Amino acid sequence: MQHIVEGIIVVNTETIAGKVITQNLGVVGGSTVRAKHIGKDIFAGLKNVVGGELTAYTELLEESRNEALGRMVADAMARGANAVVNVRFATSAVTAGAAELFAYGTAVKVE
Repeated sequence: MQHIVEGIIVVNTETIAGKVITQNLGVVGGSTVRAKHIGKDIFAGLKNVVGGELTAYTELLEESRNEALGRMVADAMARGANAVVNVRFATSAVTAGAAELFAYGTAVKVE
C-alpha cells in the first residue's frame, strides 16, 4: 500500500508500481521515545482484569508511529528524496515504562 506523507511517497515494498527508482540516497530514519502515563497505566491494569482493548495505549502507539514516520520523511526530504521504500518499524525498551518506536527505510528518487 502506498501513502503520501508531506509529498513523499512512502511504501513498505522494495519498488513502487509505475515508478522507476533513479537514485538511492541511503537509509533514513526517525524515532520517538514515549513513556507510559501513570493514570493510563492504572486504567490499563484494570482493563486487563475484565478484558478489552487498551485504547489509551492504542492511541499512544498511533501517535508514536506518526511522529517517527514524520521524522523519517523529514530526513528523506533533507536528502532530496521524493520517496522512501522498504519502510519498517521497530520498537525497543529504553527504561522501565519507556520505549522507542523507530521508523526506517531507503530514501530514493523516483520518476
